[in-house]
Amino acid sequence: MKFINKHKNHITFIAAVLIGIGFLSDSIGYGNMKDGALIAATAIASIPIFIKAIQALRMKAFSIELLVSIAVIAALYIGEYVESAVVTFLFLFGAYLESRTLEKTRSSLKQLVDMAPLEATVIRDDHQVVVPIEEVVEGDQVVIRSGGKVPVDGKIISGQAFLNEAAVTGESTLASKTTNDIVFSGTIVDSGYVEIVAEKVGDDTTFAKIIELIEEAQETKSKTEKFLDRFANYYTPSVVVLAIIVYILTRNLHLAITFLVVACPGALVIGAPVSTVAGIGNGAKHGVLVKGGEVMDKLSKVDTLVFDKTGTLTKGKPEVTDIKVFTNIDSNELLRIVAQAETISEHHLGQTIVKEAQARNLTFSKIDNGEVIKGNGIRAYIDGRSVVVGNRSLLEADGIEVPVNVGKYALEREMAGNTAVFVAIEEKVAGIISIADQIREDAARALAEMRKNGIKKIVMLTGDNKHTAGLVANQLGLDVYYAELLPEDKVDYVKKLKEEGNVVAMAGDGINDAPAIATAHIGLAMGKGGTDVSMETADVVLMADKLMQFSHAYSLSKATILNIKQNTFFAVGIVFILLVGVLMGSVHLASGMFIHEASVLLVILNAMRLIRFNHKTIKAEKDLQPIMSK
Repeated sequence: MKFINKHKNHITFIAAVLIGIGFLSDSIGYGNMKDGALIAATAIASIPIFIKAIQALRMKAFSIELLVSIAVIAALYIGEYVESAVVTFLFLFGAYLESRTLEKTRSSLKQLVDMAPLEATVIRDDHQVVVPIEEVVEGDQVVIRSGGKVPVDGKIISGQAFLNEAAVTGESTLASKTTNDIVFSGTIVDSGYVEIVAEKVGDDTTFAKIIELIEEAQETKSKTEKFLDRFANYYTPSVVVLAIIVYILTRNLHLAITFLVVACPGALVIGAPVSTVAGIGNGAKHGVLVKGGEVMDKLSKVDTLVFDKTGTLTKGKPEVTDIKVFTNIDSNELLRIVAQAETISEHHLGQTIVKEAQARNLTFSKIDNGEVIKGNGIRAYIDGRSVVVGNRSLLEADGIEVPVNVGKYALEREMAGNTAVFVAIEEKVAGIISIADQIREDAARALAEMRKNGIKKIVMLTGDNKHTAGLVANQLGLDVYYAELLPEDKVDYVKKLKEEGNVVAMAGDGINDAPAIATAHIGLAMGKGGTDVSMETADVVLMADKLMQFSHAYSLSKATILNIKQNTFFAVGIVFILLVGVLMGSVHLASGMFIHEASVLLVILNAMRLIRFNHKTIKAEKDLQPIMSK
């Protein structure tokens, strides 16, 4: 079978030559040679078809190849050599064209795979050596020069460069990178020179995970595909039975085998998968990972969006705006203590405090005996003193009194759009660190576009204070917001929305968002700035952390499902028209097979339009919706 598959194109070419010889010999008066050439063409072209039909029968499946095999044998039996030869050739030629066009629908994945780095320059024993990518290990110091591919995920320890991150984020704009910035495998140094420390290598890199996710997604079937697979299992044997009935009623074997051929469900079976693959490929090209056809189907039906605030609606790059002390401790000393406690936290606010302390060149080390209180803060012992860092609720739960002047100051900061982080040392409030974040530039536009495309309700769930949450909600025109929530509270709100009959998508980027992301019908994670947990939990990942990518994904899902409906409608319509034509005597075996193969190619070409899809074209696609839904 491997030999046959390897030389399938050669078999198709030989069959075409023999058919040509047959018609040529007939035109010059050699009728006997014509029949011999056509029978030879049929025999040669039938080999791969018969083999696949037999394999399907062994698996107790009725395949398209089985229908064609029966028709070819019957055509040979009644002496219709022209039609037997043409049918087998057209079937193989159609398969060749299908495979070529299907390759194009997978072009996004192929382009990504081609961009995977094969080797890396590492420093070992004070010398730069080039090694295969498989030999790079965590902790290696890797050198990337202008034009080079970044082979691993890591942090820049020296140098500066502009990177093309399109392979990871879908963004063509060059990103400026310098010391302490994170770089990803598969990105390209457009200009500059950097040395990085490898933190993730091999299959653990972001780029490798992207390829793996896309490969898995393209194999995952939508509900429509699953239905069509089940339908084909009943449809194909039914066609055989109907062909037998046609023969019994008409006693016309030629009519019966023509009925058999034109009823092949080729376009129907391939229409949905090729649309799904093209849609997922388009998403990958634009930095959106949609994990399968079923996810695409669910996403198209979403009518309610739920967002976390920090790192999702906001940039996720908060900055310390003020440090207020209420004891005789120095502000830098307060910052040092808090930063040391926050070294065990992955929360945005904690990491912001750590970065501020590093920027001030404060010396601190990681602690081992701290406790992270999810959604509230941290308890720890620093230099022999008990330290509590977090929101007001955590301090009150620990019985730490918040003086009136402290509470008043915190409220003022919150009403100005800051998050107030309370710090208590030895059970007394020592200070407040104010942190502010900025709303993403594309947030308002993205939300407005999604409302136009069918979103009815937008909700924000955040652990931040109600004043800061209210400012963000008002600026973005959200329908409702809930603040000062724990992770389990977010889950409860998502469940409530689902129980009310809404189709819910939840977007977040932190570990504390993962439970709510998993609870929603569709979970969405910010990939570039998000955590591995939220990326693995989510159904859709935005690699460039841009909400316009979410708008693109939502529009793309609707376009993909509409494309599947178009293909299904077209395939069923063509089969119906052909069968009527057969019964009326206007469609014959060869012409029927030609139209059948043409219909397969047309549904593929229709699906390939999704490769070039841009969310700005959704309005034109939506105008067809009433027609296709009838």
